[in-house]
Amino acid sequence: MTLHATEPAAATDAVLDREETISRDELEALQLSRLQHTVAYAYDRVPLYKRKFDEAGVHPTDLRELADLGKFPFTTKEDLRLEYPFGMFAVPQREVARIHASSGTTGRATVVGYTKKDLADWAKLVARSLRASGVRPGMKVHNAYGYGLFTGGMGAHAGAEALGCTVIPISGGQTERQITLIQDFKPDAILATPTYLLTIADAMMKQGINPASTSLKYAVLGAEPWTEEMRHELETTMNIKACDIYGLSEVMGPGVAGEAVETQDGSHIWEDHFRPEIIDAFDPTKVLGDGEHGELVFTSLTKEALPIIRYRTKDLTRLLPGTARPAHRRMGRITGRSDDMIILRGVNLFPSQIEEIALRIPELSPHFQLELTRPEGQRMDQLTVKIERRESVSVEGVASAAKVLQQQIKIHVGSSCTVNVVEPGSLERSNGKLRRIYDMRPKA
Repeated sequence: MTLHATEPAAATDAVLDREETISRDELEALQLSRLQHTVAYAYDRVPLYKRKFDEAGVHPTDLRELADLGKFPFTTKEDLRLEYPFGMFAVPQREVARIHASSGTTGRATVVGYTKKDLADWAKLVARSLRASGVRPGMKVHNAYGYGLFTGGMGAHAGAEALGCTVIPISGGQTERQITLIQDFKPDAILATPTYLLTIADAMMKQGINPASTSLKYAVLGAEPWTEEMRHELETTMNIKACDIYGLSEVMGPGVAGEAVETQDGSHIWEDHFRPEIIDAFDPTKVLGDGEHGELVFTSLTKEALPIIRYRTKDLTRLLPGTARPAHRRMGRITGRSDDMIILRGVNLFPSQIEEIALRIPELSPHFQLELTRPEGQRMDQLTVKIERRESVSVEGVASAAKVLQQQIKIHVGSSCTVNVVEPGSLERSNGKLRRIYDMRPKA
């Protein structure tokens, strides 16, 4: 199948920001200057940072080279929760132009603020990310990220407008209406989570619409880990080019990093605004080198309202040399989150591993759930993988597929499980971020 957006010119005909084209040496000099300012700024203006730096025995003047960042203490989500609502803000209330917050479903919400300059920088970086992923000024952009306190919708919206696009602000959910607007408004690009775009494609097929027949050429997808197998599924099903965009509210929102359409080899981190590190998730005192897998840590370099120093993201990945933007290092695919990791009988397992394996088996769909149970009277946890068969596969044809998935999980993950192949459409669909893990083990 020929994709709409395969022309190399689509990636090279846009004017890049100067910071995208500077050398690595120039970039690191800029990072050091901005980092020294940010660390001093946070120490002077945010009581939490003064307290943490003093307790760790470090001072902003100790940061003389980039490697010195490792002397400074980490910031965690718990820090932001303890300072709820506005204790992390470094500017007076009158200078805060906007507030966003997490859902707070697992405790107090984490609250983030932005000055007008922060909002302008954010829009610029989202625009940079969209442009890298093939979106161009004048294109119509269908924005299916959720609006509201979640940073995804409004962050993506502002970036698309800054790029010079026409934005269709549909938000998440209302899948039937999404399809109607895609058909009627004929957008060039769609912004969504990968699992929600999959939901839209499935719903189109149920309506008798070929998802590959729409006007869409580009998809810029983020807010949850996804695999190369999922990319292939979406690109083949919808006749598009699909690229990743990365961000998190505590650091900025979407646009911290973006993937280039001409290489599709991982998101380039915009290192003129963020300094990334990789640490050993189990021994955070160890800062790892490029190419080594660990937990991603970010320090902001330009934020005014909420500077963030060595924020532990919990995302597991590695740093790689830049390609399409040579000075800016890339993130490898996020393999999971350390707080989403399932420890099953001593084996570490992530939902993305199951997705990667399942999508190599033609009879099985990308729709699956992981159920963790501990049967009464037993001491061992049990994993059940519920996964839908594809519409074209008969019930009789899935038994061997289930056996293959079970064997492949055992081989590649190292854990035994039960595989339950269910009917198409029977599992929960994404309206934004999809829940994959259902932990039904007895609470201690």
